[in-house]
Amino acid sequence: MRFSDLLDAVRSQPQALSIPAEWGQGRASFGGLIAALQYEAMRAKVPAERPVRSLAITFVGPVEPDVPVSFEVDVLREGKAVSQVLGRAMQKGQVVTLMQGSFGASRESEVAVTAQPAPAMKHWDECQELPYIKGVTPEFMRHLAMRWSVGGRPFTGNPSREMGGWVQLRGEVREEALSEAYILALVDAWPPALLPHLRKPAAGSTLTWTIEFVQPLLALNTLDWCKYLAEIEHAADGYGHVAAKLWSADGRLIAMSRQTVTIFA
Repeated sequence: MRFSDLLDAVRSQPQALSIPAEWGQGRASFGGLIAALQYEAMRAKVPAERPVRSLAITFVGPVEPDVPVSFEVDVLREGKAVSQVLGRAMQKGQVVTLMQGSFGASRESEVAVTAQPAPAMKHWDECQELPYIKGVTPEFMRHLAMRWSVGGRPFTGNPSREMGGWVQLRGEVREEALSEAYILALVDAWPPALLPHLRKPAAGSTLTWTIEFVQPLLALNTLDWCKYLAEIEHAADGYGHVAAKLWSADGRLIAMSRQTVTIFA
């Protein structure tokens, strides 16, 4: 089932959607997909002229594949320019994901500061892709391609603070505008940046995630490659704090991300 098909499904039936096992990540469903589906349910409750500026996401518990999930939404406040919205993904009567979103209309401002330049990376054709291997890599990776340019791949004992490269949807992809829902999947596709430090497989997952979008979105589509770079800012006691950015292939900033991750090694 394509990513676009699941977005269509949550728009039509947000109260009873089952995530196919092919979008799994261990015993849970892919967090980037869950965030995207919850965002789509929230987006439907906000005026179109108010784009999303930031999302704060807490993965409370794993979302089981093939078990119905309800994506609930409360509009907390609608001001003159900004809407504050709360989303909850519910499964078996329990909260599994919480999302708070700030949607804000543009306004005139005297302040305009351009983003820092994107880092230089080898072309995606020169970078090694992390393959999808059934039973070895997470199931959702059949739908997303990552090509390493910076740092090491998971469980290679690479001590770099940075990890990144190129990311793109793969497989049978419906060509359409690259929306915030797709951006959520592209950013969260990457494994925690702590995993390359390990020399053998161990579990790791995102605990909390905040992401901010540069508006208006760039005119990109779902077939485009995007550039990603994550930096470990601190890690100890089984937790890591990682900042990341996503750019277009020509170096224009798309989104800024920060995650607190847990690691069981």
